Amino acid sequence: MKSGISEKKKKAVLKIQSEIMSATRKFFKIEGFLEILPPIIEPFTDPGIRGAEFFEVDYYGTPYKVMSALTIHKPILATHLGKIFAFCPCARKEPEESRFTGRHLAQFWQIEVEIDKGDYKEAMRILERLIQFVIKEVKQKCSYELKLLDRDLKIPKIPFRCLTHKEVVDIIKELGFEAYYDKEIPWEAEKIISMKMSEPFFITRYPKGSRGFYDKDDGDYLLDFDLMLPEGFGEVSSGSEREWEYEKILKKLDNLSGFNLYLKIIKRGIKPTSGFGVGIERLTRYICGLEKVWDATPFPKIPGVTST
Repeated sequence: MKSGISEKKKKAVLKIQSEIMSATRKFFKIEGFLEILPPIIEPFTDPGIRGAEFFEVDYYGTPYKVMSALTIHKPILATHLGKIFAFCPCARKEPEESRFTGRHLAQFWQIEVEIDKGDYKEAMRILERLIQFVIKEVKQKCSYELKLLDRDLKIPKIPFRCLTHKEVVDIIKELGFEAYYDKEIPWEAEKIISMKMSEPFFITRYPKGSRGFYDKDDGDYLLDFDLMLPEGFGEVSSGSEREWEYEKILKKLDNLSGFNLYLKIIKRGIKPTSGFGVGIERLTRYICGLEKVWDATPFPKIPGVTST
């Protein structure tokens, strides 16, 4: 990993990031997806943001949330439009100490994807094809920039390896670190296991109740996944089959405040869907081999750090 990015290297990073976005659009056009423009502020947004808080704005006297992710909007869109994707700006008030991980931003972009098919394994197949396609395009079109960054980028083979949440917790415990069978995997543990891997890999079947209300379950486990990047870079994408039945969503929502409009839409009916989001800066960080995620954006907003 690199630290202390020079102006010349920063330019190379942003050139590669531009190619990542171009390749993403190219991939989804080939796959028959429709690109949509996401909202920036809304009455409701994804609440499953692992300890972060929302940023809010006054919208004509009513508090609106800045989008944290497009997760709960995507099933509504896919119900009516089929296979969709978007480049979505996201903002999360991360705990100040999260900046020490080198992988958190308070403002970032995501590739948001949803298909009108309730099958998380199909979403995983799309995701691994996307990652492979993007890396191929970057290697072909940004060889000079990769060389400048001293990055020997390998094209991953598909299908990616797949481990269950329980298998990962077992491995982490064997290595002498803390992890829990009923909770999400801590970042430090994610980093440790991803350092053991040489290619991207999936973690599936997180325990029921460990994540947002919109993740469908089979009674015991969530029908979901994380995509982990190797070399210690950790999680770059999360996805799942979506809960689509009104009564089940109502039961899972801990706090109904701010979700009135969302629940009205769901009550009218949506289709079973599945999808995922990919952090663009995190993907850029991995492809470029950067130490800090804020080297993967021209105007970084680092948790707890302000500029005056």
